[in-house]
Amino acid sequence: MILDTWFWAGTAVGVLSLLVCLAMTALRTHPADASIVSVAAVELFLLVYGVVGAFRQLGGDPLNGPVWEFWGYVLTALVVPVIAVLWAASDRTRWANLVLAVVGPTVVVMLHRMQVIWYGQW
Repeated sequence: MILDTWFWAGTAVGVLSLLVCLAMTALRTHPADASIVSVAAVELFLLVYGVVGAFRQLGGDPLNGPVWEFWGYVLTALVVPVIAVLWAASDRTRWANLVLAVVGPTVVVMLHRMQVIWYGQW
């Protein structure tokens, strides 16, 4: 399996989002703008990842796994940050930052699975 630049960029964005959200959980008693912006960065990365994935696939770069599974992961990953932000908007407590913190690691795990689907197993 190949872990390409897209995976490492997504991992960097996801880990940075996690760290920002954890810091805001410790510092704030309400959902912090920094947490929401870090989750928005994860969402933006996923949008770009999806567009690039579509162009790669249309350009003839084949998937080694099921197409429906890859795009299912992409769409699910796109929904995760939205749900977390909606939760944070409705739960105006310190713990909303912790809910936002879960987005980064969740997306990193999903990106790893997408890499396995794209490039195949070891």
